[in-house]
Amino acid sequence: MAHPIQAALVSALTFAVGAVIPLLVALIVPIGHLSLVVAGTTLIALAALGGLGASVGGAGILKAAARVTFWGALAMAATAIVGMLFGVAA
Repeated sequence: MAHPIQAALVSALTFAVGAVIPLLVALIVPIGHLSLVVAGTTLIALAALGGLGASVGGAGILKAAARVTFWGALAMAATAIVGMLFGVAA
């Protein structure tokens, strides 16, 4: 059975942790590989943290991890497209 309050709290915590991961990766990766490595590690972190949140909340782990990863990838793609439209390169 799902536990919505626990899931919400874990979601907030994993959101904060997930925000730090790309920043740490950006600090250690050479600039030439930055975009690809940050995007890849971010997707992996999204899947792991989405699964963790689902596990703690009592929901399906794979479904949640896939959902969070899909929407995260879509958000990254939309951000990249807007960046290209405005001439901003990562």
